[in-house]
Amino acid sequence: MWGFQKIVEEKIKKAQEEGLFDNLPGKGRPLELEDDSHVPEDLRLAYKILKNADCLPPELQLKKEIRQMEDMLEAIPDEKERYRLIKKINFKIMKLNMMGRRSPLLEETEIYYKKIVEKLAKD
Repeated sequence: MWGFQKIVEEKIKKAQEEGLFDNLPGKGRPLELEDDSHVPEDLRLAYKILKNADCLPPELQLKKEIRQMEDMLEAIPDEKERYRLIKKINFKIMKLNMMGRRSPLLEETEIYYKKIVEKLAKD
């Protein structure tokens, strides 16, 4: 291993002398290091790979989809379309709540159609 390390060091030194590291993006700025101290050491590499690949655990992916659908809900003028979307959101919420064993206090709450219609009627 020592011989390999020496070769690498020589190549880095030669690249520095040639100025290959002079115009790198972010030069002169501090590194943005992520705090992964809460992740077990043996899982850090796998988590980093999944994060870089933009992969989410199924629960988080479902939460993300629910939030996106809720955002879409505000822009839908047609009441029937809004109702259909609320049903889809409620289904995803039910699916999310069934995925994990956790306190009912932490579960997502469903959107109730009548409450939304009443609120929209007031506006």
